[in-house]
Amino acid sequence: MRHSTILMAALLSLVPAAAFAHPHIFVEARLEVVAGKDGSIEELRNVWRFDEVFSSSVVMDFDKNTDLKLEPNELAEVGKTVKQSLADYDYYMNLTINGKNITVQKPDTIHVDYKDGQLLMFFAVKPVEKMPLKGRLTFGVYDPTLYTSIDFPTDNELAIVGDGFKACKHQVVRPDADEVISQNKQSLTDAFFNDPTGTNMSKLFATRLEVTC
Repeated sequence: MRHSTILMAALLSLVPAAAFAHPHIFVEARLEVVAGKDGSIEELRNVWRFDEVFSSSVVMDFDKNTDLKLEPNELAEVGKTVKQSLADYDYYMNLTINGKNITVQKPDTIHVDYKDGQLLMFFAVKPVEKMPLKGRLTFGVYDPTLYTSIDFPTDNELAIVGDGFKACKHQVVRPDADEVISQNKQSLTDAFFNDPTGTNMSKLFATRLEVTC
């Protein structure tokens, strides 16, 4: 199996369990949470920028005409592959309303571009059920396998859009890893050794946007 294929398999969460100890793919992300006119969440807009090592490996794997770049049809194939494969992981979305987890619908399309040596993905998802702007809502993006590190470089990369948020307060929460480990040491250990590929404990470490209305 070529190196690029191994890396893509990692993105698709198909690597061996032993590899999940630390991230191998690094993503700088932006998330825009959009409020609809009906007073509920309309959609969540994502932008992911991948690290250069992973990006170059994807080029190697999907560059069918070997011209060292990705043509529109090749970029579309990358998007199609990711759309199909990340469905089982809810596209790394972590949404809750008053403590209840909310899943998302498949995006219509995952748009892919390749600029300055980095792969970019753009896509929007909608909650599978209505999320009214009432109570406490949280929004985050994380890989439950811990293989992909998804980082928001600044708090501004977690944004709210729409007049529906005018009556709400919001803050970006960046958990302290040492504190999370200290408070959840036993449960984290049990979760990893029992089923390292199936645990959602990684969300404890994930940066998130909290909205209170």
